[in-house]
Amino acid sequence: MKVKALIAMAVSLGLSAAHAQEMSDEAIKERTKPYGELNVAGAQTAAATTAKARTPEEIFNGACAMCHASGLMGAPRANNAADWQPRLDERGLDGVWQNALNGINAMPPRGTCTDCSDDDIKATIEYMIEGI
Repeated sequence: MKVKALIAMAVSLGLSAAHAQEMSDEAIKERTKPYGELNVAGAQTAAATTAKARTPEEIFNGACAMCHASGLMGAPRANNAADWQPRLDERGLDGVWQNALNGINAMPPRGTCTDCSDDDIKATIEYMIEGI
């Protein structure tokens, strides 16, 4: 019985010593370091402040063309008067812009351009309706 107790104590001490090595300041810092950042609503995010300025065409090709080039899920096709004119007649450019900012039907808010500014969104809409 005493032998079992001594073995149990030795194993326990050995495990404690091994665990103590994992408790170094450096190991703790590594395990508890932040892996992301908190973005508060309304605050400028790092991506927004460091993003390279893009043209409306670049934004369209990167974020909008997937739906607006083909009319996927009812999206008005770029530079297609038959698709855009009824929307513009009903809501005007500002109404269409608000729909793009807030989302409408299958389109999520800001489409797929989450890092676009409000002005970027408006300029891209103007690019899509150019010549209409």
